[in-house]
Amino acid sequence: MARALISVSDKRGIVEFASKLAASGVEIVSTGGTYRALSEAGLKVTEVAGVTGFPEMMDGRVKTLHPKIHGGLLALRDNPSHMQAAKEHGIEMIDYVIVNLYPFAQTIAKPGVTLEEAVENIDIGGPSMLRAAAKNYRFVATIVDPGDYEWIADRAVSGQGLTEEEKFALAAKVFRHTAAYDAKIAEYLTARTGETFPETYTMAFDRIQTLRYGENPHQQAAFYRSSNREVPSLVDAKQLQGKELSYNNIQDAAAAIELLSEFSMPAAVAVKHMNPCGVGTAGTVSDSLRLAYEADPVSIFGGIVAVNRELNETMADLLASLFLEIVIAPSYTDGALQIMSKKKNVRVLTLPMAEEGERHMAFKSVPGGLLIQSADTKQVTEADLQVVTKRAPSKAELDELLFAWKVVKHVKSNAIVLTRGGRTVGIGAGQMNRVGSARIAAEQAGDLAKGSVMASDAFFPMPDTVEVALHAGVTAIIQPGGSIKDKDSIAAADEAGIAMVFTGVRHFRH
Repeated sequence: MARALISVSDKRGIVEFASKLAASGVEIVSTGGTYRALSEAGLKVTEVAGVTGFPEMMDGRVKTLHPKIHGGLLALRDNPSHMQAAKEHGIEMIDYVIVNLYPFAQTIAKPGVTLEEAVENIDIGGPSMLRAAAKNYRFVATIVDPGDYEWIADRAVSGQGLTEEEKFALAAKVFRHTAAYDAKIAEYLTARTGETFPETYTMAFDRIQTLRYGENPHQQAAFYRSSNREVPSLVDAKQLQGKELSYNNIQDAAAAIELLSEFSMPAAVAVKHMNPCGVGTAGTVSDSLRLAYEADPVSIFGGIVAVNRELNETMADLLASLFLEIVIAPSYTDGALQIMSKKKNVRVLTLPMAEEGERHMAFKSVPGGLLIQSADTKQVTEADLQVVTKRAPSKAELDELLFAWKVVKHVKSNAIVLTRGGRTVGIGAGQMNRVGSARIAAEQAGDLAKGSVMASDAFFPMPDTVEVALHAGVTAIIQPGGSIKDKDSIAAADEAGIAMVFTGVRHFRH
């Protein structure tokens, strides 16, 4: 008679699955709460203690770690010496292992959870049984996913059984599951040691969806969620309507959310190809959105728009008049959703916005490796600024400079941003030299550059960028400083009557 060992924390569907196994002639062995659940459902179940000859002890910490369990899982049935040892010691074989683990991830997600509670939910016996059975996949079917119950039960009832290839696939899933489980534990505990970059960096990601394709149609891609995230991010978004998100949609939406988190006041951002094409801040989010649109009504076509306040009907009317890929807001009025529903292909997302300055660790893949750094959360205030020109900026110019500084931080280097009246008017991104970015920003701004301020993500190596600012009509500049030729740029600004401040901080974004 085949035997199944069942021990699950997540009991969804387990009674039905065990019932089908039992009906097909499989003997059921179980533990603790699972034993009670199956017994109360009227199934004939043997308790693990009846197999091992030892009671569960130490608050259930010790129950399945026994040769009569692990011998039945690990014995190679085509090895005569293994089978002889099993016969001598009264070890019976186990053909199915159905186990899922203590809810560690769910436990640490609870507000106010203590370290003691988290540690108590680290499963020991479950992973040991799963790994033992999966190692012996030729003879043992290992089931960790309730989604596999139905088809496996159907095979058992039909008498068809599982092929070795299917058992191998189940084993691979087990090792992915236990690896992710251990990674979650390691990540949680390591965070509490204060180690930022341990000798081995472990993370666990759960697949959200398989994407139609990657950055280009000939590439394959999938979207995964970090299991131990602490700050709201795109993976927590709820899609209310529209087509499935694409690889590029996800990248652009994440960039929009990251930029938006710079602002506590009402703000709106439009993003295209990972760069902002329009950013606006004002007293209301409706006015902010209008400013962001007016910043570049051409580039916003086919872009991503995100706001950090509830999206209302006025805003929805504007957005519905545009071709957009995604709209993101923390909430929507009923009227706004009704208006957006007329644009069926637009992906409408909702998620809580992170607090100002909140960020995750930053990761970038390189062939064969991974770069990890702390997120760029550095904030600059008026008190941090060093006035380096003869003319100090006015209060209005200072406010505008700090706004421009928040935006330039999220533009690909070399980055130059021109802003005026709480909105971007020109953005130069990703050029191989800084003056090139400045010319692009000035050309985009046109007449709106007159009276604007300029932000640069890194220092000016030469005074030529100041000369571009002068010809464009820029009145004030914010930049990190630190070049060996700072004095040349300062002199050029003084000659032009442009106020310039240094932050002492750069914001490269590659």
